[in-house]
Amino acid sequence: MEALRLVLLYLHLIGFGLLLGGGIAQYLSARLRINAAMLWGAVIQVVTGLGLSAPLRDGDEPSPAKLVTKAVIALLIFVMVFFSRKRESVHRGHFLAILVLTLVNAAVAVFWR
Repeated sequence: MEALRLVLLYLHLIGFGLLLGGGIAQYLSARLRINAAMLWGAVIQVVTGLGLSAPLRDGDEPSPAKLVTKAVIALLIFVMVFFSRKRESVHRGHFLAILVLTLVNAAVAVFWR
């Protein structure tokens, strides 16, 4: 089970990289729109996050409050990305909110013990 958890964690980090990297690339290009990397990153984050929240470890699971917080943030990011993906441009505040929520979700994962 540890191997499965590590594979899910690896894929989860790839999703984070796609989401954040795709967002930064779009932000630096000055054309704020949702690209495919951001969409796939959000999808990967939600799917692997659900897999990682399953009780695969022997008593070493994160707290339910942390899991719910991360799930809510990840679903919010996914909804914001999914429903904005076909727009020619996204409002600056909306786009920055996606990037900030992505960083907040990573901060919750790292700093909440």
